[in-house]
Amino acid sequence: MPRRAPVTNATGFVPLAMAFLRPMLGARMREADGQRKGCSMPITGRARLFAIIGDPVGVVRSPEWWNAAFGRAGLDAVLLPVDVAGGDLAVAWRGLTRIRNLDGIVLTMPHKQAVVPLLDGLGPTARLAGAVNTVRRRADGGWEGEMFDGEGFVAGLRAAGHEPAGMRALQVGCGGAGRAIAFALARAGVASLALSDTAPGRAEALAGAVGGAFPNCAVATGLADPAGHDLIVNATPLGLRPGDALPLKQGRFSPGQVVADVILNPERTPLLDAAAAAGCDTVSGRAMFEGQARLAAAYLGLAGLGG
Repeated sequence: MPRRAPVTNATGFVPLAMAFLRPMLGARMREADGQRKGCSMPITGRARLFAIIGDPVGVVRSPEWWNAAFGRAGLDAVLLPVDVAGGDLAVAWRGLTRIRNLDGIVLTMPHKQAVVPLLDGLGPTARLAGAVNTVRRRADGGWEGEMFDGEGFVAGLRAAGHEPAGMRALQVGCGGAGRAIAFALARAGVASLALSDTAPGRAEALAGAVGGAFPNCAVATGLADPAGHDLIVNATPLGLRPGDALPLKQGRFSPGQVVADVILNPERTPLLDAAAAAGCDTVSGRAMFEGQARLAAAYLGLAGLGG
């Protein structure tokens, strides 16, 4: 079982903790309080804290969703965005996990795989995918994590009216979220799954893992070419920033294909616009986000949060 690195320098705790708590003293706290729509109860000194950690974190929409849901449920709780650079996660983790009223942490890029060796335990999907997007405090004080991106993605597809079973799928991007999505698609019964990634060896490694776990799914690697596929998935960050290149070949879409993007902000990416113009059905990143957020909330002991 993976273990956290021990704290070897206690003097680093205070500035790390204050770096996390400082947003609560100013604009972030007022913003979070304002997002608790429909609830007049203020955030008190007994509030339970949750965090989302990412780099960049300014593009995430989790604070709006979670804090509005806390407000509707009448909970004295708040989720705050925490900007931690990719190489600083291990250092920040030692301080964050010692904040006693911090109950859970949501991970976004680029931390979903890097957090794994820092945890005391992993759920079955996290062990399979080698990535985590939600972490909770255990009764013994340790921290354990699970991965909901994949199941949330499949739930989002189904909510949009698209059943993946029997589809020929192409997935571009095999990082943290991509790994979870690939396993979830194979579990959901896609007939075939083609994987593509610009990082050497990443798609091949994931294909081997998915094929080993789900031998009835035909898994292959190759070019990011939509032709001949029923379902096309963008699991890369391309589309997050203005001017990003399309993650796969333009002009190769066909009417009736389903094109799904994991990017939530902007919700309409250039990829989805190009696919819609070609007559494809499109599914935005909101579908995956809302699917995984509800699963994450239940994992954190907040079943039913968000409706």
